[in-house]
Amino acid sequence: MVEHLEFVNNYKDLSTDQGFQYEFDCNRCGSGYRTTFKASITGKISSALDTASSLFGGILGRAASFGDQVHSAAWERAHDESFIEAVKEIKPYFIQCPRCNSWVCRDKCWNVKKGLCKSCAPDLGVEMAAAQASQSVQEIWANAAMAEEDKKLSTEYWREGITATCPNCEKPLASNAKFCPECGYSLKPKDKCPNCGAKLLPDAKFCAECGQKL
Repeated sequence: MVEHLEFVNNYKDLSTDQGFQYEFDCNRCGSGYRTTFKASITGKISSALDTASSLFGGILGRAASFGDQVHSAAWERAHDESFIEAVKEIKPYFIQCPRCNSWVCRDKCWNVKKGLCKSCAPDLGVEMAAAQASQSVQEIWANAAMAEEDKKLSTEYWREGITATCPNCEKPLASNAKFCPECGYSLKPKDKCPNCGAKLLPDAKFCAECGQKL
């Protein structure tokens, strides 16, 4: 009965004429496992015949050639058998994700709670920590790139009445200043009485609470 071979895209064949060995890699993280080296009997026989041929030539040389042909068929059969054994040996360390069909290592890349690989179902704690770190970096760059006078245009200042020109000298204002840099006129009207602290009415000349002249 023909036995089908798995792991068709995530292994390296390290086999030689002398024996068989394989590396199996995780489709997600790239780490993996290497099987133990298993010597090839046919490879040893072929090597011995080659050595005899080089020493004596002639009949032994023809025997070596015949041995290579036998070795080729026998070695291929042994190679397939060794690969099936290697898959059985390594398969418990891997699992196939039912969503993306990737073979991933159970140790690092499998989300046991969700039954999916961590590419399809990441660990939420890890993602939250990464998101917070990313947000912190963005805030650091944003604040580092913002000049001190530009920070006055941030959200907490938007509700203030910002004047484009000085009402006294009519000079244009380059920033959200408290006093006109040209004539010194106060650009921020007082909203509280300096005497009693009561809230002032717009354009009031005296405090409605204590009569303080403004």
